[in-house]
Amino acid sequence: QVQLVESGGGLVQPGGSLTLSCVASGNVASINSMGWYRQAPGKQRELVATIGSDESSTYADSVRGRFTISGTNAANTVILQMDSLKPEDTAVYFCNAVAWYGLHFWGQGTQVTISS
Repeated sequence: QVQLVESGGGLVQPGGSLTLSCVASGNVASINSMGWYRQAPGKQRELVATIGSDESSTYADSVRGRFTISGTNAANTVILQMDSLKPEDTAVYFCNAVAWYGLHFWGQGTQVTISS
């Protein structure tokens, strides 16, 4: 099992920045990739960004160029730097880890609200 704990959500004005952090514990040796998903009210959960064990990254088109994902294997941490935030980025953001054998693990979620 892998446990994920997120931090860093909050309220920020449009155009502002936030940094989300996620720390993994438990059977971290089983983790193949980590990432962030988000879910806005009334919408399905969607992928935001992922980072692999080889540090390759992927981004949703809606955040590419504004968000940056990074990770440190040694610290079992993944960070999402979010810049130029827009109201449509408002959502609950979930940390995700995928094990080598395909199982997904999820954090409890952290609220991000973009509003003036």
